[in-house]
Amino acid sequence: QVQLVESGGGLVQAGGSLRLSCAASGRTFSTASMGWFRQAPGKEREFVAVIGWSGAYTYYADSVKGRFAISRDNPKNTMYLQMDSLNTEDTAVYYCAAGRRPGRMRDDYDYWGQGTQVTVSS
Repeated sequence: QVQLVESGGGLVQAGGSLRLSCAASGRTFSTASMGWFRQAPGKEREFVAVIGWSGAYTYYADSVKGRFAISRDNPKNTMYLQMDSLNTEDTAVYYCAAGRRPGRMRDDYDYWGQGTQVTVSS
């Protein structure tokens, strides 16, 4: 069992930055693939980024590539999402997720956090 808690969301102006954190409980964090997803109002939850268990593998959605960076600190059971050059289209609830493989589909993940709101103003 893995419990996930996101933090770091908030209100930021376009062009600004935020750093999201995902704190995990449970002994399996260091072997789990971790992902970030987001859901804007009226839209489906979409993939943002994924990181493999060791941190060596990462993959990003085209919409955030070059602006967002995913990382993890296994001894601290924490994953991060550094978000730079934010724009209004990044406004959404951001969720972290843990799974057995570094996929881009929601079904690849077994555990989800409650989400943290990110709002980008113009």
